[in-house]
Amino acid sequence: MLHIRDLVWGLLLAGCAAAIQVQIIPTQGEISVGESKFFLCEVVGDAKDIDWFAPSGEKILPNRQDIFVSRSDETTATLTIYHANVDSAGIYKCVARNGDKEAQATVQVKIFQKITFDSAPSPQEFNEGDDADIVCDVVSSPPPTIIWKHKGSKIQVAKDVRYKIMDNGHLLIRGIKKIDEGMYNCEARIMARGEIDFRMIKVIVNVLPTIRARLSEVNATADITGSALLACDADGFPEPIVTWAHNNVVLETGDKYTVSDDGSELLIKSVKKVDEGDYTCIAKNKAGEKSEEVSLNVFVRPRITYLNNQTASEFEEQVTLTCEASGDPTPAISWSFQNRVFTEGEQASWTRPDKYESLDRNIVVRSHARVSSLTLKNILFTYAGEYLCTATNSIGQDNEHMYLEVRYAPKILGTVTVYTWEGNAANISCEAEAHPRASVVWSRDGLQLPSANTTNVKVYNTPTISYLEITPDSMYNFGTYNCTATNAMGSESKEFLLIQADVPSSPEIEQVEPFSSTAVVSFEEPDSMGGVPIIKYRVEWRLPGQDWTGKEYHANDEMTTVTIVGLKPETTYEVKMSAINGKGEGESSPARTFRTEPVREPTAPKLVVRVQERGNILKVNWIKQDDGGSPIKHYLVRYKAKHVSDWKPEIRVPHNSEYVMLSGLDWNTEYEIHVVAENQQGKSAPGVISYRTATDPTTVPDEAGGGSAMGTGAIVGILIVVFFLLLVGVDVTCYFLNKCGLLMCIAVNFCGKAGPGAKSKDIEEGQAAFTKDESKEPIVEVRTEEEQTPNQGGGPAEPNETTPLTEPEPAAADATSPVVNLLPSTAPNSVAGASESPPKAAPPKASPQDSHAAQAAPPNTNGQPDVGPLVDLSDAPKAPPSSGPPPLSAPSANADGPQSRRDPVTAPDSSRNKDSQVGGPAQDAPKVLCTDSTTPAHNDGKTVKVEGPKGETEEKNATAEVKTVPNEAPQANGNESKA
Repeated sequence: MLHIRDLVWGLLLAGCAAAIQVQIIPTQGEISVGESKFFLCEVVGDAKDIDWFAPSGEKILPNRQDIFVSRSDETTATLTIYHANVDSAGIYKCVARNGDKEAQATVQVKIFQKITFDSAPSPQEFNEGDDADIVCDVVSSPPPTIIWKHKGSKIQVAKDVRYKIMDNGHLLIRGIKKIDEGMYNCEARIMARGEIDFRMIKVIVNVLPTIRARLSEVNATADITGSALLACDADGFPEPIVTWAHNNVVLETGDKYTVSDDGSELLIKSVKKVDEGDYTCIAKNKAGEKSEEVSLNVFVRPRITYLNNQTASEFEEQVTLTCEASGDPTPAISWSFQNRVFTEGEQASWTRPDKYESLDRNIVVRSHARVSSLTLKNILFTYAGEYLCTATNSIGQDNEHMYLEVRYAPKILGTVTVYTWEGNAANISCEAEAHPRASVVWSRDGLQLPSANTTNVKVYNTPTISYLEITPDSMYNFGTYNCTATNAMGSESKEFLLIQADVPSSPEIEQVEPFSSTAVVSFEEPDSMGGVPIIKYRVEWRLPGQDWTGKEYHANDEMTTVTIVGLKPETTYEVKMSAINGKGEGESSPARTFRTEPVREPTAPKLVVRVQERGNILKVNWIKQDDGGSPIKHYLVRYKAKHVSDWKPEIRVPHNSEYVMLSGLDWNTEYEIHVVAENQQGKSAPGVISYRTATDPTTVPDEAGGGSAMGTGAIVGILIVVFFLLLVGVDVTCYFLNKCGLLMCIAVNFCGKAGPGAKSKDIEEGQAAFTKDESKEPIVEVRTEEEQTPNQGGGPAEPNETTPLTEPEPAAADATSPVVNLLPSTAPNSVAGASESPPKAAPPKASPQDSHAAQAAPPNTNGQPDVGPLVDLSDAPKAPPSSGPPPLSAPSANADGPQSRRDPVTAPDSSRNKDSQVGGPAQDAPKVLCTDSTTPAHNDGKTVKVEGPKGETEEKNATAEVKTVPNEAPQANGNESKA
């Protein structure tokens, strides 16, 4: 570049010998504040003076420190600007003079400010709830664009009104919360020159302490050995400091008080009455201070001192229960029995005793100071049981139990009427309540049961109930039975009635709501149950004049409708119902006619959501409703979180599915789920359901003594790596031992290399490789006879890579038919000087076909040894038929499946010797197969071997690759090959 510039200046100097020209390099400059830069002023022509002028027009003198001018030779002067600032910007001028001749040039210098963060302190602290102004002062020219990021995402001011980017670039967070704490990225950009810089600012949110007393009021017992514990819990950030004060005096650990390390607990020792009062718990941190009052009450705990058991007989006039208690303040005493509570109301005193009296005046409670009595009048057997006396004051309570024993005559309970039918056993229960225990006797018509001549009657007794089991075998067994219970207090008898059950009456069909393929039948239960519960309902329907079709439905208490399915659209049906109990089936209701709806879209399915073990996976089940008279094709499921507007991709579920699993859902998020059924007529209305996922589970800490557990993902990853390494080891072993595997495939197909130990030559050079058979088994080789024919030039033709292997046959197979790769052989050149000769193959133990092929082969005319033809395995394009003889081809694959492992290879007839074939009769193609011989021949990584005992081959190491031999440049000189 310097030589060219000198040449240009030389030409200009020659053209304008008397003129002076000035050029400044560089022609313009941009300098960042604080950087330095120089400009070179070059003069063409004789110049006596070269001066630089500042933007203000003043000549720049050499003694300035910020701007320096120097002249290195007679044609150049350098302007250097050191540590540029904004004032250094402007247009600088270089003037060259020589007498009255003058020339000048200018350069515009622009000074820009790089992105500079004047103030971006970290961390910055704010109090929760305040409007946080996160400071990030950036200076640059032009002014930068400020972008704020949090947790890796750009803060969208338009989507969250809490955020605002101020004019000065600060980020304002209105009502900052603890969740807003973290690292914020203040990023400055200058789009004009692609400059960017950022600062990470840590934002800390201090939370004003919150304080909560565990007990706002604490009761303590005045005892020299007693103590009182006052406690409060404080939260905040940073963690607040907790102190205690009483009567404006801060309490510290000593003989009287003990304050816990974190200050949350104050223990008062040897509690006395004078310790009673309010104690203040104070929590303080950077955000502020909070306090809570805890009151201490010093009392004497109540204690019941007297309570005894009582005994009474039924119908006695009265019995009085007495309870005495002590305590300070005086305890209030109350009585309770089962679920009934008897109290005296306000606190009793000697001057004004309180009195509780029941509405029937049979229960009276009296209290006098520390003594309370409970009087029971006209004693009943239901009064027997455990009574509780409770003494309570402001500090606590004390409970004691006493037992009232009531002796009474038997009371017989139980259902009077029992229904059954002949052959069905029924139990009549006689429950006798008595104290002391009563004995029970069953009888009928004055005869005690069971008797010697009754085999269908049995009695079972428990401590309180006696059961009479009867299995009726005739109408005689139905009737009345007597139960008599007797103890020391008296006896009681009761008659029980055994009634024969009947079948239920018919239910009443109220309404039939038809759909396309279903109908909902609403009904009322029968007026008469027959004495026993209904267990089933039978619903029958039919086309008018045809046989009835029925189905039984198990009955339950709330059953009022049944659904008939499998109906035809737009068809009239009759329906009737009957009820079934243990006795049998009752009469059917009158038939009711209805007509189904036309074919239409399905009815919306009913949805049920079940949460799986992992709380963010939902199983949505649906119950198929009416299909609209057309089979359901599929179900369409879509869902979304309720707080967003975009739906997740629609899920199509087969028609026979009953549920879908929704996984990967957000925690603690309410989802809206729609399921639509679709048939030929269209889509149903969506079945809609909403459900909220569980909250994100917290991490369970490791057990004591246990180290950190490895996650499931890490274990799976390790197993995958180990398995991959194992596969690589096996593949490498197969590559070096058996010449197979993935590495072998890559070496052959991508790198063009043969497997280890292969002795192949370059195919394009017309050479072939033979491997020696170590097992000494015979090898059948396919050879060709080279025939010298005078060409247009009269000289012999030499076979090359474009010489066709065979001549075209009259009825050629499909041009796309593949050719099985043959064993490559070396065909020595026919020109003089070729001295290399392939090894001779042992005579094969050939079949008759092999012998026939050997006899049909003509003698070699040029004296060279016969070798097998080289078959190209590359994916070269097939040659067009008109360009030359077609390649060796094989039959197409079997229509029933892929090509078998014994694909024949057809050698087309030669125009000169159509009877010359290899390994078969004249009408069949020779069969050259890949077999697992001990003499492998490697061709592009594929092993091909030939056995001779039966003239057949078998492929073992690698499936022969089927290709078409290309004929890229056939010769027209008459040189041909015969197979």
